Amino acid sequence: MSAGIIYEESVSYVEENLMKPLSVKQEEIIKDETLDFQENQKEPENSEPSHGSVEKNDPYSDMVRSVFTNSVSCGSELPRTHTAHIGRKTFQCTESEKCLGTNAGLGIHRSVHIEENMFACSECGKCFRSKGNLTVHERIHTGEQQFSCSECGKCFISKNKLTEHESIHTGEKLFACSECVRCFSLKGNLTKHERIHTGEKPFACPECGKCFRLKLNLAEHERIHTGEKPFACSGCAKCFSKKGNLTVHERIHTGEKPFACSEYEKCFISKGDLTVHERIHTGEKPFACSECEKCFISKGKLTEHERIHTGEKPFACSECEKCFRSKRDLTKHERIHSSIHSH
Repeated sequence: MSAGIIYEESVSYVEENLMKPLSVKQEEIIKDETLDFQENQKEPENSEPSHGSVEKNDPYSDMVRSVFTNSVSCGSELPRTHTAHIGRKTFQCTESEKCLGTNAGLGIHRSVHIEENMFACSECGKCFRSKGNLTVHERIHTGEQQFSCSECGKCFISKNKLTEHESIHTGEKLFACSECVRCFSLKGNLTKHERIHTGEKPFACPECGKCFRLKLNLAEHERIHTGEKPFACSGCAKCFSKKGNLTVHERIHTGEKPFACSEYEKCFISKGDLTVHERIHTGEKPFACSECEKCFISKGKLTEHERIHTGEKPFACSECEKCFRSKRDLTKHERIHSSIHSH
C-alpha cells in the first residue's frame, strides 16, 4: 500500500470523525495518546534516522502529525489506535490490542468497547448499532408486518423471520445439533435444544432462584409465587397456571383419551398418566420413601404414603370434618353422607 493511499484513507476517516462529539472517556484516551505521540517524536540531537523509521520530510508523517494536533485542538475524535505503519495494513485497538486492516474496520470494532449504540427506540429506549435493526424493532410497537408467507398468509416483521417460517412448509431443516444430529427449521429452536446437552439454564426465578432452560418455563413457574391462573376452562370455569394443564383438564369434558397403552390398549388423557400406567407392566417403581424405603410407581403415590409417617390428613369432610390422607379416601367417605341424605 502506498503512502498516498493511506493518506487519502486517513484524511477521509478524520473528516468524518471531526463532526462527532467526544465522550469523557474518549477525551482522556486522546489526551494520553497525544502525550505519547509527542514524546515519541522527540529525537536525540544529531541522530540519524534508523532503518524503517519515517523521516521528517515524509508527507505521511507530516500529515499524521498535523491531523493529531488539529483534531485534539478542535475537540474531535481521533482513532483510538497506534499510528498506522506504512507498508502494513495494521490499525490496532488500544482496548483489546486487536489489529484491523482499515480505519473503517477499526471504527466498527471500537463500538464494542465504547458501546456506540447510536439508534434508540423512542418507545422502549432499546438501542441498536444500525438504523436497519432499529426499523425492524420498531415494527414490534407499530404492529407492521409487511412480509407475508405465500403458503399460509402469516405475516412477519422481517424478511429473515419470513424465511425461517417458510422452512416449515418446505420441510427444510437447516440447523443440525452437533450432539445428537437432530435437525430444526429454526435457529432459535436449535439453540433451545442445545441447552439439553449443555445443561444451561439461563432463566432464573427472582423469588426462589430456581433456573430454567426456557423463558416460557420460567413464566409458568413464576405463577406459583403470584398465584396467577390465567387459563380458564370454558366447561366448568376451573383455572390453571399452565396452558398444558388446561388442555389435559378439558379432555375430562370431551372424553378424549389420546394416549393408549401398547399392552392392552387402555387409554389416558395425558402422557404422564400413560407413563405411570406402563410401570405396572414394567414393574418400575422409581419413587422410594426415605423413611421405610417402600417404592411407588408415581410421585403422587409416594406423597400419599409419606402422610402415614407424618400423620398429615389434608382432606376434610365438609359434613363431619373428618380428615383423610388422600382425596380418594375422602370421596369414598362422602358417599356415606350422600346415601344417608338420599334415604
